[in-house]
Amino acid sequence: MSADSSEGAESAEGTPAYDREARGLRLVAVLLGLTVVSGLIDAVSYLGLGHVFTANMTGNVVVLGFAAAGAPGFSVPHTLASLGFFLVGAAVGGRVAVRLGGGSRRTWARLTLAAEAVLLGASAAVAFAAPDATATVYVLIAVTAFAMGLRNATVRRLGVPDLTTTVLTMTLTGLAADSRAGGGPGTRSPRRTASVVAMVAGAALGAWLLIHHGLGIPLLVTAVMVAVLAAVVSGRE
Repeated sequence: MSADSSEGAESAEGTPAYDREARGLRLVAVLLGLTVVSGLIDAVSYLGLGHVFTANMTGNVVVLGFAAAGAPGFSVPHTLASLGFFLVGAAVGGRVAVRLGGGSRRTWARLTLAAEAVLLGASAAVAFAAPDATATVYVLIAVTAFAMGLRNATVRRLGVPDLTTTVLTMTLTGLAADSRAGGGPGTRSPRRTASVVAMVAGAALGAWLLIHHGLGIPLLVTAVMVAVLAAVVSGRE
């Protein structure tokens, strides 16, 4: 019997057979790493692409309202482009989940994260090649928003509690409402706290890299980070 066909079975001695899903870094750690990436992406998009978010769509909907009201520094076309490409990416991610979600979680996560890494790498290449071109802003918004939509659809279907990787409103609500001070058990506080810290760290790193090195370097960092996570992710929470 091959290693693949024996997955999940038991050996003749009664010990568990090799489990490919357990090989690699657990999903909780990977999703925390992706939360850092989200902070980086939103720092780049908001500070470097005209006050638009490409990972945090909650903020983007609010920004769209600002732009529609004529508030200075905000752009309706930029925000609509981000929302539109995010939705397209999420739709593609949903299709991928239907196709791959019934099989190995490890394979599914690896493929979608590898696709995200390629997209972010392409964004970095565009930023390095033509940092001052008018079209560059739209290309970076479109590609990063599509990548974030693809990832969000995947993370949603994976269903790891309290780790959405891009939004923290419910995470913060859970921290307060389920804490001992709020009358709850406080059992998920470490994971939720880690998610908040990861987002802040990513945003701070992204802002610093953007201020000192321009658009290309922080986008390259996100591509490398996601590529590493794709290579080491397991299928276990």
